[in-house]
Amino acid sequence: METPRSVHFRSHDLPISRSPVKFTVIIPARYASTRFPGKPLADVRGKPMVVRVAQQARMSGAAEVLIATDHSGIAQAARRHGFEAVMTRTGHATGTDRLAEVARLRRYPPERIVVNVQGDEPLISPGLIRAVAQDLARSRDARIATACHPIRSAHEMRNPNNVKVALDGAGYALYFSRAPIPWARDAFARGIRSLPAGLPVYRHIGIYAYRVSFLRQYARLKPSAVERFEALEQLRALANGIRIHCAVTRRAPHPGVDTPADLKRLLRHYR
Repeated sequence: METPRSVHFRSHDLPISRSPVKFTVIIPARYASTRFPGKPLADVRGKPMVVRVAQQARMSGAAEVLIATDHSGIAQAARRHGFEAVMTRTGHATGTDRLAEVARLRRYPPERIVVNVQGDEPLISPGLIRAVAQDLARSRDARIATACHPIRSAHEMRNPNNVKVALDGAGYALYFSRAPIPWARDAFARGIRSLPAGLPVYRHIGIYAYRVSFLRQYARLKPSAVERFEALEQLRALANGIRIHCAVTRRAPHPGVDTPADLKRLLRHYR
């Protein structure tokens, strides 16, 4: 039986040469946010947050880096710092919908690989971006690739905000859940106090590489019941028989920015 592929990525802003796999990075950036309005334009050491993300993406070896937005101020900020912005319509339910619109507007071929990088992760590793693109290129049966890392503590396992993923022997996702999966029946009989040795427990990392053929199909897929209850968009693909491959990394990436308090922590990290 095959074992899931492990990937190694650089965690610092080191230049990375053009990847042998041609891929596009699209950063969806909307101005409206319940917890942090205007987040893409938040100042991170003299530059808007979304520009910091784009700088990391540019070092991944991507053939192009685009910022997809429905806000003229975000588009202007992107262009002012040398990045291409694509104006998209308002009202997209998800970032994936916004990527699909960009792929249609740019007339990408079906096999083009597009990596969705969240606009609130200014410390994302360029190597991680590159790794998921290359993983999808190698995984011919997959139309989506993502990443995960081993869970090492019972607390992390119990936390429903940490999305877990169960993998098959070749590294394809069997299921994503906020619940603790896989469940160690005997070890967890009295609760999750510690993780038994050898339990293959992985936390999902929210970065995706898509084939454009999937993005074209995505809008026609109906949300499944498990997607609605778990509030996990990727379950829509699994429920429709679309395979997702997971690259396993050794460690967790830097967290993104969801709230103003997160931004303050980020700025302390920079200092």
